[in-house]
Amino acid sequence: MSKKSYSVVIKNKIKSFKKIISVDSDKSLSIRYLLIGAISEGISEIRSILESDDVFSCIYCLKKLGVKIRKSKEKKYLIYGKGLGSLHIKKGSTLNFGNSGTLARLLIGILSSTPNIEVKIKGDSSLNKRSMSKLISLMNEFGAEFYPKRKVNFPLKIVSSAIPVGINYNAGVSAQLKSAVILAGLNSYGVTNIFEQHKSRDHTENILEKNSTTLKKKNKNIKIYGKSFLNSIKAFVPGDPSSAAFMTSLTLLSKKSELLIKGVGLNKKRIGFYKLMKKCGANIQFKNITKKNNEIFGDIKVKSSKLKPINANAEYYVSSTDEYPIMFVVAALTPGTSVFKGIGDLVNKESNRIDEMKKILKQIGIKFKSNKDDMKIFGQKIINYKSKKIIVPSLGDHRICMSAMILALTTGIATNIKNFETVKTSSPSFLKLIKNLGGKFEIK
Repeated sequence: MSKKSYSVVIKNKIKSFKKIISVDSDKSLSIRYLLIGAISEGISEIRSILESDDVFSCIYCLKKLGVKIRKSKEKKYLIYGKGLGSLHIKKGSTLNFGNSGTLARLLIGILSSTPNIEVKIKGDSSLNKRSMSKLISLMNEFGAEFYPKRKVNFPLKIVSSAIPVGINYNAGVSAQLKSAVILAGLNSYGVTNIFEQHKSRDHTENILEKNSTTLKKKNKNIKIYGKSFLNSIKAFVPGDPSSAAFMTSLTLLSKKSELLIKGVGLNKKRIGFYKLMKKCGANIQFKNITKKNNEIFGDIKVKSSKLKPINANAEYYVSSTDEYPIMFVVAALTPGTSVFKGIGDLVNKESNRIDEMKKILKQIGIKFKSNKDDMKIFGQKIINYKSKKIIVPSLGDHRICMSAMILALTTGIATNIKNFETVKTSSPSFLKLIKNLGGKFEIK
């Protein structure tokens, strides 16, 4: 995990470009494949795993839980599965999730129904501030306990359930909470029933549905049959559509530019950003679409575009959760009023993403209005860039850092982004890609 802190300084606008690139592998899938491989039977083989800080935190935790993981080739990992309920760790030990909320929620789901787990759990300074109240309540239903009582953020101690029994859960917009319930249900007695009011990311279901008979989906209902058997996994991780969204936005907002992004995951629950951009007039095409391991992926071709304001209804939240900071940037630089609804959950990400993006927009003179769940951004075509300056403090939020850099590169506003090393949690190749496209920056 990265420890050296540094800032990135941008002083110049990026010039036109025409390139073919590949973005970093999908973080959500990488973590899920590792976790599910660890509780499967036999050896799972995952190619093109994202080698980022969040994924390394996952590997670190699994190794502490007795799982053998071996890197056989570049980005190819072998996970020697221990089977359901077989993870173990010395009582009183500590698991550190780093910056990863995905890892924290999903692994806690697994541990809650794993016998004889009594371990301290924590994250970095950013993750330790995030509320885990909903997760704790759900895992309490399985019989797991967390100490100190009534404390809802890390560090905590988890004591797993002695006799976990399946629950009934009405899922909201969080795919992480849904996945935690699924994973806890795998080693619980009886059936765990999930009703999805809003269909969120389904990577966990896709992996399990493809590789076992323990999960069944029908319409908005998911059934998990506990104490079953998980087959080993053999899979390839495509490029991360969330990482690709930043490069897509840079292309859309730059003059006379064109980009082909190869091999990106195009899961229907992950492409809300691209659908919204197309509705706004973006020249975006999906090409060479294929399906492997229950996941869709292909190439994204994007060209500079004259955009209309964004109108993102609440229904888009589940399919574009991670892309709102960069969409706020696009909205700021698109003339007219962009509207974002149902975004209240953004306050509980790595930072309060609504407030932090408002601070950035205020620095460049963009007006906005917001309440608990909605936001309007009054975009401008022409900003007096030379009189502006952007300073992003140490937040520990990779998506805020990347969004601020795209804003700087498309406007030429002098920008200093602190704590930029946090980008390595999801996109360790980000700066290399920016440099490949012609973007200039300094590291301090």
